[in-house]
Amino acid sequence: MLKRGALLAAANWQTVAIQFVAETTFQVLLAVPILGAAILVAVLLGADLADLLQGSLRDIFTTIASTLLSEPVAFVAFMTAFSVVLLGGSVLMFLVKGGTVDVLLAANSAAGPIEREPITFENLRGASRFTLQRFTDGCARLFRSYLVLGLLLMSVYALSVGSYLIVIVRGYQAVSGRVLIVGWTFIAAVTAAALVAWITLVNLLYLLTQIAMAVEGVGVGRAARAVARFVRAEFRPLAGVFVIVFALVIAATVASALAWSGVGLIAFVPLVGLAVFPLQLAALLLRGLVFQYLGLTALGAYITLYAGYQLRQSVFARGGHDAGIGHPEDGRARPASAGPDFVRSGVPGA
Repeated sequence: MLKRGALLAAANWQTVAIQFVAETTFQVLLAVPILGAAILVAVLLGADLADLLQGSLRDIFTTIASTLLSEPVAFVAFMTAFSVVLLGGSVLMFLVKGGTVDVLLAANSAAGPIEREPITFENLRGASRFTLQRFTDGCARLFRSYLVLGLLLMSVYALSVGSYLIVIVRGYQAVSGRVLIVGWTFIAAVTAAALVAWITLVNLLYLLTQIAMAVEGVGVGRAARAVARFVRAEFRPLAGVFVIVFALVIAATVASALAWSGVGLIAFVPLVGLAVFPLQLAALLLRGLVFQYLGLTALGAYITLYAGYQLRQSVFARGGHDAGIGHPEDGRARPASAGPDFVRSGVPGA
């Protein structure tokens, strides 16, 4: 399934590029109020602008927000501007994701058993279903439902992070100045790890719900119920794909960090250090494209798994028992005349 997902993403490479451009635009939009607030802090409070702009966007945001707490009006203005940009950029991402999912669904239906065939240009071209018309139609068809789902996701994020901060602050106040502070540090680390695990699980369910909404053309409520049935029926292969993709993302993150630190060492070499800036731009471009490709590989694998599940459900609903098909959730269902891989292909007539 992962090989099929990787080939579908490669055949429709335009979606990788569009997702990369959209996410980069989102990050640039987020940087605008942060840079503006950094200049405001430097002018209003006399802070060093270079110190404020150190680290990632998340680090800069935390530094500026904590600094502006002493100026309530400026803090509210900053949070309002950041929230507006965050909402607008998120809406852009929801819009683009609809076109991407629609293209990969079409590619999965037309590709045939591409993962079992030689990897050639002709086979990849047969799985290419990207057209500007199809992409924009997918954006228009799924935008409203994806917007509702995305706003729900942002609400879950806000509640999760808010609950985490409340637990951390209240717990620290309770043990402040006591011997228990060391134990509380460990508990805080475990809580942070639990928050990361929870957000990762939420993101997986969010992606599966997007697939269900696109495949079945239903709203958030019915899609959520369909995902629950799908997870129960396909838990093992779904968990396998998730674990492998998660490991690949961690490996890519570590490789990216090592490469970035290696590029940073060049800055200390006279004259050669001038090449650091274009190298950093190239590294950022490569990193963004690789992570987008991994994400669409996972999306293609989940689409393959969901399409196979839906196919078995539809065959069973038409009286599959009489055609030699077992129960759709027993993991062994297949037509008597089909090969053993029919149930996992997700391709009608494969």
